[in-house]
Order: sequence, then structure tokens, then C-alpha cells
Amino acid sequence: MSAETGHLAPGHAAHGHGSHDHGHVHTEGGHGSVKSYVTGFVLSVILTVIPFWLVMGNVLDNSLVTTLVILALGGVQMVVHVVYFLHMSTKSEGGWTFMALIFTITLVVIMLSGSVWVMYHMNRNMMPMSGHEMMNKMR
Repeated sequence: MSAETGHLAPGHAAHGHGSHDHGHVHTEGGHGSVKSYVTGFVLSVILTVIPFWLVMGNVLDNSLVTTLVILALGGVQMVVHVVYFLHMSTKSEGGWTFMALIFTITLVVIMLSGSVWVMYHMNRNMMPMSGHEMMNKMR
């Protein structure tokens, strides 16, 4: 640091005060505002209360439709959490966090669908036991 000008030489850090204020750095993809946190919280509460009401009030007659609506609302709630609380977007950290999210989602979908496929086919292809065979095995 030059005493006459008060400027830093390249590669030198300032001690005390200087151009780097670590407590108040706002970068793209950083912390959100109070308004965004409140918006995320309100949306999360709404997206939690609706499925609870659907099940407890037995609003829809068909349980398959109820299940699909709950799954859809759960997916929407995951997006709300990622956007409002994790501040993840295509612009944060040059898009790398979003690419990591897409990769993770792809792996989870492959693992879940593969597991369901294997379990379904194992269940379907197992040899069924008759009532007489079950009784003989119990003795």
C-alpha cells in the first residue's frame, strides 16, 4: 500500500478497511430479500395445507386423483424451495448449480424408475404358491 495515494498494489489485501467488505457482498445468486423469503414461506405453507385438506376432508372421491394432485403439489413445492430458499437459477454460479441439479434429478429418476421396474417384474415373474403348498411349508 502506498502511503501517499492510499491505493493497494495488485495482489495485496487491505487490513482493516478496504475494497473488500465481506459482510455485505451481494452477488448474483446470493441471499434473497425478506420479501422473497416471505413469499417462499407463504407458498410453502399453502402447498402444504392443500394436500392436508384434500386427504383429511376426503375432498376427491378417487384416491388415484388425490395421489396425483398431491404428487404434483409436492413437485411445485420442491421448485418453490429451490427458487426461494436455495436461490438456484440458471444464472447463479455460471449455471453450474443448475446443471448439478439437473444431473441429480436425472440420476434419481433413473434409479427410482429402475427400482420400480425391477420390483414389478420380480413380483410378476415369481412362481405363485397355491394354498396347498403354503400349508405344507408351514408344517
